[in-house]
Amino acid sequence: MKAMILEKVQAITEGLFPLAFKDISVPIPREGEVRLRVTVCGVCHTELDEIEGRTPPLFLPVVPGHQVVGIVDALGIGVTKAKIGDRVGVAWIFSACGHCSFCLSGQENLCAEFLATGRDVNGGYAQFMTVSENFIYQIPQVFSDAQAAPLLCAGAIGYRSLRLANLNNGESLGLAGFGASAHIVLKLAQYRYPQSKIFVFSRSEQERRFAGELGAYWSGSFEDTPPQQIHAVIDTTPVWKPILISLQHLEPGGRLVINAIRKEEIDKSVLTSLDYPSHLWMEKEIKSVANVSRADVSEFLSLAAKIPIYPEYQEYPLVEANQALIEMKTRKIRGAKVLRI
Repeated sequence: MKAMILEKVQAITEGLFPLAFKDISVPIPREGEVRLRVTVCGVCHTELDEIEGRTPPLFLPVVPGHQVVGIVDALGIGVTKAKIGDRVGVAWIFSACGHCSFCLSGQENLCAEFLATGRDVNGGYAQFMTVSENFIYQIPQVFSDAQAAPLLCAGAIGYRSLRLANLNNGESLGLAGFGASAHIVLKLAQYRYPQSKIFVFSRSEQERRFAGELGAYWSGSFEDTPPQQIHAVIDTTPVWKPILISLQHLEPGGRLVINAIRKEEIDKSVLTSLDYPSHLWMEKEIKSVANVSRADVSEFLSLAAKIPIYPEYQEYPLVEANQALIEMKTRKIRGAKVLRI
C-alpha cells in the first residue's frame, strides 16, 4: 500500500520534506481489531510536534495521522462491534490500559499506558490501518468524510477544552490562535453559549478576518487590547508568549485553558516577564488539556451532527502531505487541512 512515512525526527523548513512516499505492507487485523480502507485523514499541528521531536514517536519509521475516516474492510477474530462496510473514524486515542484508576473513571486520556494514533502506532497517512474495535467511532451521516476528519481531533479536543473552560452563558470567551481547533470551538461556543462574546487573538491577519466572518465579537493581534476583560481563554498556539498575554486579559477568577500537546522551545524572556500581580493574582487559573477520551470523541460527534458544525477545510492528495504540513508550519491556515487518500 501507499503511505507517507516519517523516518527521522527533523525540523520542518521550506524545501525540506520530512515525510517519504513509499510502498509498505498492508496491515493484517489481529484479534479484536478491524482494518480500515482509509478515505481521508486530517492534518494536525501535533504532527509537527511529532516530526520535530517535541512529542517524539515511540519507534521509527512510523505512519503519522490521527484524524482518520475510512471503511471497515477486514475483521480480526472476535470482532462484534463493527462489520464490513461500516464508515468509522479513529482519533488521537488509539488505546489505553482499561484497568487503571483513570480508565475506570472515564479519564483514560490520563492513563500512563495511553497510546496515540500516528505517533505510538501507525496512523492514517496511508491507504490502510488497523485499530481495536473499541477505539472506533461511527461517523454521522450528516458529514462527508472530509468534513468528519477534523472533528475527530480538532473538534474533540476543542470540545474538551471548552468544557474545561467552565464557561456559563453570557461569560466572555477568548481564543488565542485561530487554526483548525479554534474555529470549531467558536462554532460550538456560539451554539452552547449564545449570549457570550467571543474574542479572537491571532498574529495572522487572514485568520483574524476569518474569525470575523464566523461571527467573533472582536479579533485582534496579540499586541492589541480587547475592549473588556475575558472570563476564560483557550490557547491553541504552539508558543509561550500568548500565555502571558491571555493571563493579563483574564478577569478575576478567570481560567486559561492551554490546548497544546507541547509548546515550542521556551523563550526565557517569557519566564522573566511573568508578573504575579498582573498575570496570576486574583485567583486566576491555568488548566492544561491532555489528550482526549473516547467519551469526548463520541459526545462531540453527536453534538456536532445535531447543531450541525461543518468545519472549514482545504483538501490535498496524500502525496502532498509535506506541503500541507509546511503550510501549517508557516501559518497558511484557513480552518483545517485534510488528506484525500
